[in-house]
Amino acid sequence: MRFERREHRPVALVIATPLIAIVAALAIAGILIAIAGAPVFEAYWRILLGAFGSRLSATETLTRATPLILAGLAAAVAFRARLWNIGGEGQLYLGAISAAWAGSHLFGTWPSIVQIPLLLAFGAVAGMILLLVPLWLRLRFSVDEVVTTLLLNFVAVLFVSMLIDTVLKDPMAFGWPQSQSISDAAMLPKLLARSRLHFGLVIAILLALVLAFVQSRTVFGMQSRAAGLNPQGAAFAGVPLCKTLVKVACISGGLAGLAGAIEVMGVQGYVTTDLSPGYGYSGIVVAMLANLNPLGVVLAGLFTATMFVGADGMSRSLGIPSYIADVIVALSLLSMLVAVFFTQYRIRR
Repeated sequence: MRFERREHRPVALVIATPLIAIVAALAIAGILIAIAGAPVFEAYWRILLGAFGSRLSATETLTRATPLILAGLAAAVAFRARLWNIGGEGQLYLGAISAAWAGSHLFGTWPSIVQIPLLLAFGAVAGMILLLVPLWLRLRFSVDEVVTTLLLNFVAVLFVSMLIDTVLKDPMAFGWPQSQSISDAAMLPKLLARSRLHFGLVIAILLALVLAFVQSRTVFGMQSRAAGLNPQGAAFAGVPLCKTLVKVACISGGLAGLAGAIEVMGVQGYVTTDLSPGYGYSGIVVAMLANLNPLGVVLAGLFTATMFVGADGMSRSLGIPSYIADVIVALSLLSMLVAVFFTQYRIRR
């Protein structure tokens, strides 16, 4: 028995792969729920109710999905070109603190129509810079970017922690470590009154549409795919690998930094060390669940947010630990990796 690479992957199989992975993950997680002494179908129904059972829960799910979509897009763009960006968490935090600093020290008195785009740009540029450093090390010294981007997460978070404890600390926070708040004019508009759902969700969906067009209909999209599929062949065909990877790094790091800026401008209004519950790392799972497809990232981000938000309601009603959401998301990733493998290979006896 051997594995043989498929010459053509059926479209129906590619589309069904994420669904098969999610169903398999839910089936395996159902065993754990049953062991915990709770009815499986009732638990999943409680997750849906916890995520979409009311206006409040639905808006919270969509709010939680926004940074997951942006972090997922950041990972998907980079991974498609074989730039292994594991530093989304650090880029998110650096984008958040850059937007908070610019909003509180540079543009605090400016009108919203000017201030909001500038703060978003500051966050995106900060994320770009943090990813361009590992890329330069890879291109110049062949340093593995998996290691450098991962370790820079800790550097970035500690750097942000230092700033909000010193020069950017809010004197009105009664000793609590948080940055100075941005002005009300810098906050993103709300999509629904009396909710936390903000315009960042629209920005995330629009960026997913733009990236889907770029990857499928532009020369740069073809070059980035070629760089990921076969770097040597792409270079032989005339694709400028270094320039392509720099552009990919700018887009990927910019999206992660933008996620941090939007989280500050849409929800918090300031930066704390617990701003992100792991959005940068969860973005990798979202990207893999979407099979690196920008439009699929939107659905995968919504699924992941549903698990995280809905698990809290399920935990309160059935007494199951809410960590089951992390288990389901992790199992979905593992199932997705196995499913993707079998879309590329078939078994021959």
